Amino acid sequence: MDSSLIAQGVDLLIYGMGTVFTFLTLLVGITSLMSSLVNRIADDEAEAMPEGSSPIASASVEPRIARVIQAAIDLHRGKKK
Repeated sequence: MDSSLIAQGVDLLIYGMGTVFTFLTLLVGITSLMSSLVNRIADDEAEAMPEGSSPIASASVEPRIARVIQAAIDLHRGKKK
C-alpha cells in the first residue's frame, strides 16, 4: 500500500473515464460508418428501380380494407362518426 487512497481513486477515475470515452468514441464511429453504408446501399437500390415505380405504389390495398383503416384512424384521432 505505497499509494494513498486518493491516488488509487484518481487512477480508478482515469481508467473508468478512459474506458467510457473509448467505448463512446467507437460507438459514434461505428454508427456513422453504418449510416453511410446504409445510405449508399439505399441510393444504389433507388437508382436500380425504374422511374415511376416504388415499392409502396406497387402494393395495392383493397378499397374495403382502406375504408376500415381510415375508420380506425378517425376513431383513434377522435373523429367518431
